[in-house]
Amino acid sequence: MNKQWMNKPRIVLAAVAVAVAALFLWRGHSGGARAADTEKKGDGHQAIAVETALAGRSNVPVYLDGLGTVQAFYTVTVTARVDGELQKVGFVEGQTVRKGDLIGQIDPRPFQAALDQAVATHAKDVAQLASAKADLERFELLAPQNLASKQTLDTQRALVAQVEAQIKGDQANIDNARTQLSYTTIVSPINGKTGIRRVDPGNNVHATDTGGIVVVTQVQPISCIFTLPEEALPTLNRALEGGSVSVTAMSRDGKTELDRGTIALVDNQIDQSTGTIRVKATFPNPHDALWPGEFINARVLVRTERNALTVPSVAIQRGPNGMFTYVVKSDSTVEARLLKVGDESDTMTIVTDGLKEGEQVVLNNQYRLQPGARVRNVDPAPSSNASSAPAKLKENS
Repeated sequence: MNKQWMNKPRIVLAAVAVAVAALFLWRGHSGGARAADTEKKGDGHQAIAVETALAGRSNVPVYLDGLGTVQAFYTVTVTARVDGELQKVGFVEGQTVRKGDLIGQIDPRPFQAALDQAVATHAKDVAQLASAKADLERFELLAPQNLASKQTLDTQRALVAQVEAQIKGDQANIDNARTQLSYTTIVSPINGKTGIRRVDPGNNVHATDTGGIVVVTQVQPISCIFTLPEEALPTLNRALEGGSVSVTAMSRDGKTELDRGTIALVDNQIDQSTGTIRVKATFPNPHDALWPGEFINARVLVRTERNALTVPSVAIQRGPNGMFTYVVKSDSTVEARLLKVGDESDTMTIVTDGLKEGEQVVLNNQYRLQPGARVRNVDPAPSSNASSAPAKLKENS
């Protein structure tokens, strides 16, 4: 019994130690929870770091974007128009040729012989006509004296007419032979670039061959066919009513401008299977930045909004009640402001209602915010899209 009494103080001390440890653990957990709740609510103890930008006015270009394919302005498959041996090729693969430059030479000797024969026949018939006319003149002198019958005179007149007709046929044969001879010299019908040679010298070529000798494509200027949604057709037509509409050809990643041109035509029907309209644009392509078969992004400038109120697009959020943004108030807290937005251009969005010029909007960390949260502004990183957006709008102003 004495031993149990002596052990009681030890038991009490152990119980007190456990209670104190539990109290410290509870206070630590409660403090951490309160700190986390303070950070979440932004009640002034710890502000949330955000980047901000001012709503400002600028001249904003409005674009329609479509995906397109580059096509040669003209494409010609150069083929032989007569049969014969290809003696010479007058181009280098990939060479830029002008209209009338030599592409190939077919053996001209058979065609030259045919031309010479046609010329000889013509000369023979001319001589025969001269003789027939001389006889006709003699018969006409003798006819009044009844020294030549009327039948003989009529026959001679018919012979003269017959020879004259033969001469016209001979001239047609000469023209045809000369044309056939000219076909032995094959020239480029357009300005453009040659492709891969399809026939080598020494081969016999035929007018019925469909493969041709080479394909020549005109790439200066060059065309592009791209598609836009059918909903964009009224906007595009209004832009075309005001004159030529500018188109910018961009690389597939949208970062590099390749060339600038104008719309040539809008297709006369909408593709019902895709709900899109095809548009053709022409580009000068002075540096061959565009190439047939290349995929590009086409940006059509339909209008420019003058002195529009804009904010960076990253500031716009979508909520259950529509589009909104977080606006920083004078006491460094934020409020969620419902907006009416217009067109988006590059990294900027036009705001038509809900925001005033000069108000400060939040660009990042919106997921950590709620109305009333306290924020502190930090400088954006050099590569931030938000930092480069105002400079781009300034160029357009």
